[in-house]
Amino acid sequence: MNICVVGTGYVGLVTGTCFADLGNRVVCLDIDELKIDGLVRGELPIYEPGLDEVIARNVHAGRLSFSTSYAEGLAQAEVVFIAVGTPSGVDGEADLTYVRSAAESIADEMDPERHLIVINKSTVPVGTGDWTASIIEKRHPGLSFSVVSNPEFLREGSALRDFLHPDRVVLGSEDQSAAERVAQLYLPLRCTIMITNLRTAEMIKYASNAFLATRISFINEMANICDKLQVDVKEVAYGMGCDQRIGHHFLQAGLGWGGSCFPKDVKALAHMAELHGTNPQLLRAVMDINHAQRRHVVRWLRQALGSLQDRTIGVLGLAFKPQTDDLREAPAVDIIRLLLHEDANVRACDPQAAQGARAMLPNVVFCDDAYQVAQGCDALLLATEWPEFRYLDWAAVRDAMEGDILIDGRNVYDPETMEQAGFRYRPIGRGITPI
Repeated sequence: MNICVVGTGYVGLVTGTCFADLGNRVVCLDIDELKIDGLVRGELPIYEPGLDEVIARNVHAGRLSFSTSYAEGLAQAEVVFIAVGTPSGVDGEADLTYVRSAAESIADEMDPERHLIVINKSTVPVGTGDWTASIIEKRHPGLSFSVVSNPEFLREGSALRDFLHPDRVVLGSEDQSAAERVAQLYLPLRCTIMITNLRTAEMIKYASNAFLATRISFINEMANICDKLQVDVKEVAYGMGCDQRIGHHFLQAGLGWGGSCFPKDVKALAHMAELHGTNPQLLRAVMDINHAQRRHVVRWLRQALGSLQDRTIGVLGLAFKPQTDDLREAPAVDIIRLLLHEDANVRACDPQAAQGARAMLPNVVFCDDAYQVAQGCDALLLATEWPEFRYLDWAAVRDAMEGDILIDGRNVYDPETMEQAGFRYRPIGRGITPI
């Protein structure tokens, strides 16, 4: 099939590349000329493991190309995916400026003699599919098109696998034949394909992300209680997860959730709920607990050091999770800003996200590795569980430090090992509070 994908961020670039790898002819389109020029040269705007190899393979095979021209992208397209950003507005609402612009540009370049299926891949509020259809119809009345909602469920760091081995594909449309046509694209994946109406498909995405965020906030609240009761939350989570009704996924206590999806989507869902007269108490609590996790770490450090002024804190990891360079809503960034606000000195490193963090955190000293970060530090915080930080020479780390505090924000280290190395070790919710 001939496909056009509008937007070359995480969702658009992965979607277009994977469809090309399945044998389709794909044009990935973006109005950012620098981004497209970079892609033509083989330079990716994001870090996603394995994506560069798949892009190169499909460009070489002639199935994947990049363009800034809607006319070129839509010239042969049978379907067009809108995969542009929907950032949070002032009140948490999804900003649909880029979706509107894409819909209008698609309408301007559609062939009036051919039927086009317009697919919302971006995460958009319930009702956006109808709104997209109205924009196209008003822009150029009489065009032949259908709108389908096809929400994405990709995890940064494992996006290729998630696309090619999905738990399910959700398609929503008021045009059954259009949804079935899009379903054909996914048949090679041999997965469950659910076809519903537009609004239900849009809601499934928000409800899914809100539930996963709720699980993380729940286990973090349990972790805070476990700390007070000298109970190990890792054992509690394992015991809970053995119940098939609960399962083990997303029950890892830590610094909370971040990234491009959960924060934005939970806010947007809460905003939609309030806008329509309901009271999203649970969603607000989920967000409050998540924000509090960052403040707990700063409070622990303040209590242990007496004052953070002129103290040096080392931070291992900046991205919101491993295998990505995404700093959006990253716990490490929030914590560093709180530390800087209290006049602490911060040293940090990250295998992929350090370059992007330099502009966001100009007062931080960026280092090449964990050993440089540890030099002269009064305390060390593991904020992102990159493999590089799991198996360090802890004697060397301890010797490089001025102090002896290690906060394990992801519960990856063995308490006995850390204590034997000479640290005052503080994990999250494991009933160990030496600092």
